Amino acid sequence: MRAVIQRVSQASVTIAGEVRGQIQHGLLVLLGIEEADTAEDIEWLSGKIVRLRIFNDDAGVMNRSVAEAGGGVLLISQFTLFASTKKGNRPSYIRAARPEIAVPLYEKFIARLSADFGQPVQTGEFGADMKVALVNDGPVTIVIDSKARE
Repeated sequence: MRAVIQRVSQASVTIAGEVRGQIQHGLLVLLGIEEADTAEDIEWLSGKIVRLRIFNDDAGVMNRSVAEAGGGVLLISQFTLFASTKKGNRPSYIRAARPEIAVPLYEKFIARLSADFGQPVQTGEFGADMKVALVNDGPVTIVIDSKARE
């Protein structure tokens, strides 16, 4: 699994003209799922996201998690995070999991992230044409891959 995590002052996802999920202060998480992902990837990545200390404390130091900062989480599926641009100019998405594999993993990730966060997370809709709006706060953007674990 690969996640692009952005600290935001606000974010929303709109599908067919209707706002489906929105948060104010918190994290926008773009999630890519590959065929090799397992329950272990879900557990590790979810825990990493909710414990990530990228919100300022009273001294202005990034030392608080999203929950400690009183923020929300908006999770968006994004298969293009596994794009390969090795050959030519048209990206290949062969590493991205097919929907029959990705959808159950995405749903398990939503459940695990909500449990680890201690409240429901906002989401988009898997496979939908989504319009994501955000105001990146900082900017702070972090990429985490459950296979690299850097």
